[in-house]
Amino acid sequence: MDTADQETEPKRRGGPMQFFREVQSEAKKVTWATRQEVTVSTVMVLIMGAVAAIFFFTVDTILRLTIGFLLSIGT
Repeated sequence: MDTADQETEPKRRGGPMQFFREVQSEAKKVTWATRQEVTVSTVMVLIMGAVAAIFFFTVDTILRLTIGFLLSIGT
């Protein structure tokens, strides 16, 4: 084999044990959210969900009434 062939072949980096050591090392770097951050985020999601539901309900009702009115004009 010449050096050109060696450069195209993938190099073996390590076995499963090295993989699990690297996973463990990366898992130690994770910063978890505090209870307060999770609570605030949850409340914000619930509020935004309620706002979106009210908005779409209002738009749907207006469109339903408008289309019903327009269709009643023709008859």
